[in-house]
Amino acid sequence: MKDFEAKTSPKKKMDTESWFIECYRNNQGHPLRTLMHLYKGNYHKFVMAVICFFAKHACVWVLPIITANIINDVTAHNPDTFRNILFYSILEAGLILLNIPMNYLYTSYKSLATRYAETGLRKALIRKLQQLSISYHVETQSGRLQSKIMRDVEAVEGLSTQLFLSILNIALNIGVALVVTISKSRIVFIFFLLTTPVAAITMVTFRNIMKKRNTEFRKEMEETSARVMEMVELVPVTRAHALEDEEVSKMSGQLFAVAEKGYKLDLIQALFGSVGWAVFQIFQVICLAFTGYLAIGGKIQAGDITLYQSYFATVVNQVSSIVTLLPTIAKGIESVNSIGEVLLSEDIENNEGKEKLEQVTGTFDFEDVCFHYKNNEHNVLNHLNLHVKAGETIALVGESGAGKSTILNLVIGFHQAESGKVLIDGKDLSKIDLRTYRKHLAVVPQTSILFSGTIRDNITYGCENVSEEQLQNVIKAANLSDLIASLPKGLDTMVGEHGGKLSGGQRQRISIARALIRDPKVIVLDEATSALDSISEKLIQQALNNLTEGRTTFIVAHRLSTIRDADRIAVIADGHCTEYGTYDELMALKGEFYQLKQIQS
Repeated sequence: MKDFEAKTSPKKKMDTESWFIECYRNNQGHPLRTLMHLYKGNYHKFVMAVICFFAKHACVWVLPIITANIINDVTAHNPDTFRNILFYSILEAGLILLNIPMNYLYTSYKSLATRYAETGLRKALIRKLQQLSISYHVETQSGRLQSKIMRDVEAVEGLSTQLFLSILNIALNIGVALVVTISKSRIVFIFFLLTTPVAAITMVTFRNIMKKRNTEFRKEMEETSARVMEMVELVPVTRAHALEDEEVSKMSGQLFAVAEKGYKLDLIQALFGSVGWAVFQIFQVICLAFTGYLAIGGKIQAGDITLYQSYFATVVNQVSSIVTLLPTIAKGIESVNSIGEVLLSEDIENNEGKEKLEQVTGTFDFEDVCFHYKNNEHNVLNHLNLHVKAGETIALVGESGAGKSTILNLVIGFHQAESGKVLIDGKDLSKIDLRTYRKHLAVVPQTSILFSGTIRDNITYGCENVSEEQLQNVIKAANLSDLIASLPKGLDTMVGEHGGKLSGGQRQRISIARALIRDPKVIVLDEATSALDSISEKLIQQALNNLTEGRTTFIVAHRLSTIRDADRIAVIADGHCTEYGTYDELMALKGEFYQLKQIQS
């Protein structure tokens, strides 16, 4: 793999992903120019590919000349006819055999360049997705992004192949045909040129219509991809509630919408192709009659009729190929623009040039913080003020929608305050490199997120040089010892896609272990014990209480019994803190927290 990377990647001052993003940024609104810049540093491979391409197709271009010369020798009773036939046969056979190594070299050079661009684009998209804000990901369906990474990049690679394979083939075929023709008969050459305006008029007529149809179809496919992914993830819920027919009906509507867009696209492509084909076939018949008339008049030799007919067929077929390629080119250009929607997005988490944190103690201050989500004018947080001491455990409670999870997202740095400040150790979170801050942070989300791999891989994700002793301590603390002991492969057991081979409680305990092994200074627990049974919850709670000692911990919990040991409890309502104190202090107040506790009792 490294050898292939070395062959394909030209030496650049910046990393490959940044290079591709710069290509898009410098050529906004010019998809073909963007495409050309994507191959900068690989142009020499295309030059070599052109040379090999010319050599491998020589047998095809020479054959009409050989055929015409043999016919002319036979009809003229040339005494050297047999010798000429032998020479021409050996020449053509040699050129045919030359096709084999030349085709291999051509494919090698061309593929190295196009595969480099394909891989580079995907890497650039993946890098960009890691930089885009959480708000962007929340508002954009994952199926659409997946479609851009796989389908659109594939379409761009197809566009490159068509431009540097089919277009090259077309250009060289037409060029050779016209050069040979003009060297033998200017009259026939002029006749050939008369077909060009017809081709141009045909292409211009349909270009804009095809572009519109391709855009509609691409967007509908992205929507379908997102819907399918959502449907697959919801299969257990659908099955549990006997909603299979409803889901099929809902997806059928989307599939028929795609079919309708595809049908309209197919029709315009079919009409375009058939009109072009019919026009050029008529001109081919006219060419046969015209060259026959010239031969009768003695202006060309009889054998040249075959020569001109072959070359005219070449020109006709190549121009027809251009017509056929236009939908593919239009689709590729649309995909270039589609990828640009992600690569050029400015909705990113920008950490460049900001202060880097070497150490974190864990003191937090929320100073008059206001925040609202995009497309929603209502503030989720309204002038929130909160002080959390280093090493303190603070529990956030309140009704759903009060702003508890938003506070956690501000702590993590997923969102930035619209007004006011969020300070960590006295430093404004919006002015520091969040990547360096998050190295001291561990998060256990409400819904456990595991990737396909082993239990060991999931626990040690992002951590290097973890000793076996550290790992075993974390496993014990997260109450995973019995589970791992019961599995034939222990820590090396595969968890399946999204941890599907494990129960909800087991997945959550692995998520907790993943957080604990980082030895963080700040811990964020969003309903971390919600998926555990009563016994496991008690054991995990006890372990968390021990392990959070000396670390600043933010807990969101709806079961108020799990936060009795928190140093402070903040009651959040209408986006601000209405009550703040210890469990006993808030119970003594008999305010909102007391009322919530009474409801759960």
